Amino acid sequence: MRKAIHPPYGPVVFRDRAANHAFLTRSTMTSGKTIEWEDGNTYPVVDVEISNVSHPFYTGTARVLDTAGRVERFERRFGKRGGA
Repeated sequence: MRKAIHPPYGPVVFRDRAANHAFLTRSTMTSGKTIEWEDGNTYPVVDVEISNVSHPFYTGTARVLDTAGRVERFERRFGKRGGA
């Protein structure tokens, strides 16, 4: 790697405020806020809106859109268009 062009890479805590969940990982992101982690060390903390704990896909609460039903309902309501 070339020197002096890459941001510093170090431990950061990402905190999902909605799910009250935090995890320690390494990243180039920084923050002015810090948090004392379970190991007794202090790390910068980055607040995120959605993580794997609160995302609908991972929690199983994702809704499946019925696009075929919408098309059929539209065709019943307005009729099918003739071909070219």
